[in-house]
Amino acid sequence: MYVVVAELSIIPLGKDVSISKYVRAALEALKSANVKHEQGAMSTTIEAKNLDELFSVVKMAHEAVFRMGAKRVVTTVKIDDRRDKTLSIASKLGAIR
Repeated sequence: MYVVVAELSIIPLGKDVSISKYVRAALEALKSANVKHEQGAMSTTIEAKNLDELFSVVKMAHEAVFRMGAKRVVTTVKIDDRRDKTLSIASKLGAIR
């Protein structure tokens, strides 16, 4: 099964210095979308079935931050879409251990 692995970072601008409540809202959106994701200190890694699912959940997380009251949101997505072999968060980590 081929999946898309992506790194997601969402930053609200123009509100509070602390952004943890916005990060929590974005993570809750990912949980509600039922996609595999792993939170890191600076970004979140997502596994999606395809690009359509990935972009859909990124949009959900992005919009969740606006619903928290952010007036401006910067979202960065880095995508690893490998189609010659199975890809996952675990396989990527296993390759470097």
